[in-house]
Amino acid sequence: MAPTDTAVPPPREIFDSVSAIFSRFYPDSETSKLDEAFELAVAAHEGQFRQTGEPYVTHPLIVTEILADYGMDESTLVAAILHDVVEDSGTTLEEITDQFGEEVAGLIDGVTKLDRIKFSTREEQQAATIRKMAIAMAKDIRVLLIKLADRLHNVRTLDPLPVEKQKRVASETLDVYAPLAHRLGVQEIKHELEERCFHLLYPRRKSELEGLVARRTGEREEYLNRVKTEVADSLRYAGIEAEVSGRPKHLYSIYKKMVDSGLAFEQIHDLIGIRILVKDVRDCYGALGLVHTMWRPVHGRFKDYIAMPKFNLYQSLHTTVVGPDGKALEVQIRTHEMHDRAEYGIAAHWRYKEGGGPADVPFVADLRFLHEEHSDPAEFLASLKLDLYRDEVFVLTPKGDVMVLPAGATPVDFAYRVHTDVGHRCVGAKVNSRLVPLSTKLESGDIVEVITSKSQDAHPSRDWLDFVASSRAASKIRQWFTRERRELALGDGRDFVMKALRRESVPIPAAHREDLLKEVAADLGYSDLEALYVAVGDNRLSATTVSNRLARTLAPQTDESQQDLLEPPKRRQGPRPTRGITVEGMDDMLVRIARCCAPVPGDDIMGFVTVGRGVSVHRTDCTNFGALEEKGER
Repeated sequence: MAPTDTAVPPPREIFDSVSAIFSRFYPDSETSKLDEAFELAVAAHEGQFRQTGEPYVTHPLIVTEILADYGMDESTLVAAILHDVVEDSGTTLEEITDQFGEEVAGLIDGVTKLDRIKFSTREEQQAATIRKMAIAMAKDIRVLLIKLADRLHNVRTLDPLPVEKQKRVASETLDVYAPLAHRLGVQEIKHELEERCFHLLYPRRKSELEGLVARRTGEREEYLNRVKTEVADSLRYAGIEAEVSGRPKHLYSIYKKMVDSGLAFEQIHDLIGIRILVKDVRDCYGALGLVHTMWRPVHGRFKDYIAMPKFNLYQSLHTTVVGPDGKALEVQIRTHEMHDRAEYGIAAHWRYKEGGGPADVPFVADLRFLHEEHSDPAEFLASLKLDLYRDEVFVLTPKGDVMVLPAGATPVDFAYRVHTDVGHRCVGAKVNSRLVPLSTKLESGDIVEVITSKSQDAHPSRDWLDFVASSRAASKIRQWFTRERRELALGDGRDFVMKALRRESVPIPAAHREDLLKEVAADLGYSDLEALYVAVGDNRLSATTVSNRLARTLAPQTDESQQDLLEPPKRRQGPRPTRGITVEGMDDMLVRIARCCAPVPGDDIMGFVTVGRGVSVHRTDCTNFGALEEKGER
C-alpha cells in the first residue's frame, strides 16, 4: 500500500512507484497515458499546497498509488491522477476528453461532481453528496473506488485540521465510507479507515482495548502456532496442498462486537482464527471435512459462501469448531483466487472480468433501486445506512432459486423482493412447507412460498412497517399508503373547494371553472390543480384561501370597469346622453356604462356618483353593487 504516516516522498518518486506497480499487474501495457497525466497534474497543481505542507499534487498521486496496489486499470489510474485538476485549474472536461478519451473524462466527472454542490446544512450536504456518489457508482463502480482511496488519504492526513473537523470527518467515514468499502470487499481500505477513525473518535477506548489485547498476545500466538501446525500436518497427510495462516482480529471489529453484543472483552471467544488457502473448490470442501473430523463443529456457525456468494462476490467456507483446550476457533477456507477477491473485492473482480461492469454486483443493483425510489437525499441516506450495516440470509424460492435478503428479513421482505405487486397482495406465507406468521424471521436455507390474494381490494398493512427488514419493502409499503392518502386527499380537497366557492358565491361559469382554478393553483405555487386539491384535502391549504384568490383573479375585470372613475372627466361640447341614459336635472353629467355587468335597456340600474368624476351605471344585481355602495364620496 501507499505510505501512511511517514514523510511524503517527492511527486516523481510516488509516480515512479505507480508506474512500477501498474507494470507488474499489466506487463504488456504502455504507460504513456500515465506519463501524460502526471505531467498535466504537476502543471495544474503548481504552487498549490496541502494543509500538511506538501505539494498538493502528492495527494492525487498517493490516491493513485493506493488504487495501483489494487491492480486497477490504466483509465482508473489516469482519472485518479487528474481527479482534482478540473476543479483546481483552468483545465476543462472537454480538454480531458480530447487528450485522454471519454472513459477517463467520465470517471473524473463522476468524482468531481461529488464536491460541487452546496447546501444549507451539513447534514443535507452529506446526504446529497453520498447519494450522488452512489448514483455515479451505479454507472461505473470505479468512481467509488477512486473516492474511497481519496477518503483514505484524507483520513491519513487529518492532523493539521481542527479537532472538531477531524471528528466530523471520522464520524462520516465510519458511518458511510467504511461500510461502503466493506460492501465492495476492499478490506484493507475498510480496516484502515476503521482503525484510524476509531482512534480519532474514541482514543481512550482504543488504548484500553490495545492493552487488553496485548495481555493476551503471547498466549494467543502460542495457541495459534500449535493449531496451525496440527492443521497443516493433517492436510499434508491427506494430500491437500494448502497454506495455513493466522487471521488477525482488528481492534475496531472487536470493539464493535462488544458494543453490538453487549459482551465484555473477556466474553469475546472468537479472537482466534485461522485461514486455509487451497488450490480449488474441491479441496475447500475436503479441508472442511478434515477440520470437522479434528474438532467438533459449533452448531449454527457453518456458512457456505462458495455456493452462495455474499453481496460483494465474496466466497469462502466459514466454520467455528471447539479447538484444543476447549477454545472456540474460527476457520475460513477458500482458494487463492477467492482470497484475492476477498482482500481486493470488486477491484479484483474488475481485473478478472477484464473491464466487466458493476451489473454483476447485487449491491450496485440495490443502489440503483434506492436512487430511483428516494428523491429526497436524506431518505436515500437513511435507507443506504440501513442496507450497509445488514448481514444477509440466503433463502430459496419453491423452484430452488436463491434470493439474498438482509438479516432479519421476513416473508413480506421476500414477497417485495419477488415483485411489488406480490408484496402488496401478500396475505400469508409458507416456510419449509409450513404456514407461518408474516413477521417470521427467515434463516439461510429456508424455502419460502408467498400466498397472495386475487381480490382487487388487496393491499399492504401498516403493521408490516414494524417488522420488515429491507429498505425496498419499507419503501414500497410507504409509497402505497402515500398514494392512497393522496387519492383520498384529492377527492376531499375537490369537494372542499367547490363548497367554498358556493358558500362565498364566487361568480364563476362552470365552463371556465377548471381553467380559472388552474390559474389559482399556479399562482399559489402548485404544479397542477390536483396538487392544489391534495393540499386542501391534507389541511395544508384552506379552501377559503382558494375561493378568495379566485375572486381576486376575477377582480381585474372589475377594476378595469372602474378605471373610468379614476380618469379626469373630459368636458363635452353640450349635452350628449350615453346610450339613452340621462341623469335627471343634470343633462351635462358625464355618464359611463360599467363593464363588469354591462347594463342594457330594460335592466334595473343604479348610478354611482363620484364628486368630479361623473356617474358609473351598474345593474342593481351587479356583484360589485354592495362594495361600491359602502365606499365614501358616492
